[in-house]
Amino acid sequence: MKRHGFTSIIESILSEEFGKAAEEILATSPLLGYLNHKTASASRGSKSRGSFANHYALYVLLEDYLKNGYGPGGKNAGKYEDYSGARFSDLFARQRQLPFGQKLQNHALNARLNDEFRKYYPSVEVQPIVRDVESQRYWIQEDLLTVEVHASRGKVKTVNVSAAIIRIIDAYVGAKREAFESFIESCSKMSSVDASDTSSVIEFIRSQLQPEIDARVFEIVSFAILKANYGEKQIVWGWSQNELREESLSLFKTGRTNANDGGIDFVMKPLGRFFQVTETIDVKKYFLDIDKIHRFPLTFVVKSLEEPKAILAGIKKQAKARYKINTVVRSYMDAIEEIINIPVLIQCLEEVVEAGKIKSVMEEVILQSKVEFNYNG
Repeated sequence: MKRHGFTSIIESILSEEFGKAAEEILATSPLLGYLNHKTASASRGSKSRGSFANHYALYVLLEDYLKNGYGPGGKNAGKYEDYSGARFSDLFARQRQLPFGQKLQNHALNARLNDEFRKYYPSVEVQPIVRDVESQRYWIQEDLLTVEVHASRGKVKTVNVSAAIIRIIDAYVGAKREAFESFIESCSKMSSVDASDTSSVIEFIRSQLQPEIDARVFEIVSFAILKANYGEKQIVWGWSQNELREESLSLFKTGRTNANDGGIDFVMKPLGRFFQVTETIDVKKYFLDIDKIHRFPLTFVVKSLEEPKAILAGIKKQAKARYKINTVVRSYMDAIEEIINIPVLIQCLEEVVEAGKIKSVMEEVILQSKVEFNYNG
């Protein structure tokens, strides 16, 4: 089992629940092992992915399990196989009541939790969620909640980890909330810095434009910088030579990060430019995005320090190896309008600072972060 910063919190909770058996339980339980994988981001600050969907799918089913008395010492303990199951509508509504859960969809309950669990534990025959599609009823797989541990005098006892998992998820969400609130507080402080002393703000934003930063925060900060930067540029356009007008470029975010948005993360008005944010130099990903919009010109914002020309050369080399036909390769390469990397973003930031618009960047980061992380504070 791979250890990380939050592993010690899991061990502490298990020790409080099960005493000396905690280490053996964590090493033996696939469900706890899966949670250990899924809580790694708690120790990396607010910028790491929260992955609340799968946590909460597990959480609401365990809540239902315990609330209806099927846990240890409950009035219905040992009778879960006769339970009629939790209704999807109740589970779904409860997910959205939880911190950061207001915009969660049904995917984790229906498939993603089971699919990801299988990825980590392909040899485990059962999956966390049991689902009856026709009745839309759901159960937690009770076999995964029970763990056999060695007791005194060579005996073996069975323990139920349902309540401990609830506590672990609560602790994880609490850690993510604390880290995110600290991030928002830092952003707020940066937005109120005196216009004559912007060095700390610039350094803070630069720290969010690093290859190791979470993709969501990178996308948010990139958008805030580019929106402010393009907002300082004007074009003259019109329906005829007699109807020309001057208009500032406006950048709009199309939705949440990592959404199924057809390969468009930002849209520029009035030029109609499309932008896609990515953290990979994989030609399959680039060309998939290009195909989604029928090879309409697309600007890629890349979380990389590599020079744009080098990135393009790398994409072209991969494309030639993959497609062989120059006409096909050329049609894809022609659809890449521009590559914006981290140094280009920093250059745009410097232009924004010079224009006195740094405050607007921080305000946009705060706004988009709250939207992305479903935060109402």
